[in-house]
Amino acid sequence: MDSLINAAARALATGDPLGALKHVALRDDAPALALRGIAMAQLGELARAKDLLRRAGRAFGPHDVVARARCAVAQADVALASRDLDWPSGSLDAARSVLQGHGDLINAAHARLLEARRLLLIGRLDEAGKTLAELEPVPLPAATRAAHELVVAGVAMRQLRSHVAEAALARAARAARDAGIPALKAEVETASRSLATSAARLISSGREHHLRLRDVEKLLASKALVVDAFRHAVRHQGAVVSLARRPVLFALARALAEAWPGDVSRGTLIQRAFRLKLNDESHRARLRVEVGRLRTLLRKLASISATPRGFALAPCRAREVVVLARPVEERHAAVLAFLADGESWSSSALALALGTSQRNVQRSLESMAAAGKVQSFGHGRARRWITSPVPGFTTTLLLPAPLPTD
Repeated sequence: MDSLINAAARALATGDPLGALKHVALRDDAPALALRGIAMAQLGELARAKDLLRRAGRAFGPHDVVARARCAVAQADVALASRDLDWPSGSLDAARSVLQGHGDLINAAHARLLEARRLLLIGRLDEAGKTLAELEPVPLPAATRAAHELVVAGVAMRQLRSHVAEAALARAARAARDAGIPALKAEVETASRSLATSAARLISSGREHHLRLRDVEKLLASKALVVDAFRHAVRHQGAVVSLARRPVLFALARALAEAWPGDVSRGTLIQRAFRLKLNDESHRARLRVEVGRLRTLLRKLASISATPRGFALAPCRAREVVVLARPVEERHAAVLAFLADGESWSSSALALALGTSQRNVQRSLESMAAAGKVQSFGHGRARRWITSPVPGFTTTLLLPAPLPTD
């Protein structure tokens, strides 16, 4: 490579995209196109970056297999930043194999990190952990080590392993300082702040307060009977009763847990479970049936007894009953949680991450847009959705995946 290409590459490695563009902005040869694409990606011009990297990949000759593989990795990086999560992972694997076979271990490691980050975003935590386990971060450059530790911390947060996350973020902070890249330092600081902000609400005996991630981990390891509103389950010391497919039963369980040690009136339970303001004898009969079903499912964890005005929950072995709820609750909380990372998402990427249909996601987005909670830009396939993070709260992306006890 000539001196201008070398200078641009060094500028990009230190997080200086404007400096890199000064050297190659007017050039259209393949190496310059690739570096311009990376620079535009660092500046946030992702659509322009995609175009430049695509042109660079075509401009490299058939014998430039390493350069073409690097372009493929860069395109995957831009796709991830654009939240285009359905890009073919096979092409990234092929590029990584080429890079590893030709001794470019740094870019091969970066390709593996991209796959781990994608798996983390779509909630496949076990696969993300296995991908990370195949990497040895010690010999890597400081910037790559920091990126590796950020993914390790992300997986640990979603698995509620706060001590592992804290250690990984401390290593990421040291690596980011060594790299001297301001954007990387800011990313580590943002991730670190999430451990100190509210990740959930604890509702107990009619009172509530906010919990940090470490507090949530302690709560789930305690002797309390926990009604988990994140995963619609009832938990006690490793025993889990899932009510994810039984929304009526979960609504009853939550109402009874919030009122513990007191009881809940039949009218309130009918309103909470069936969403009816008025009730008659038929609704009371249905309530008795649903309470009987819930009593059967929870028989090893708690009992449900009738009282003169309604029903009351009593734990079998637990010392207390609590409800673990999201820091902010609303109808479309799951979609809003993904948008709260500050990035722009397509409806198809949100559907993939949430494991639901794209049409359901589109209906949620349209409803929130009408309420002024989200906004979109672009049209058709290029349409993207954004929102602002909720101040003072950790994104609920920390808590949607199955717990280790599941």
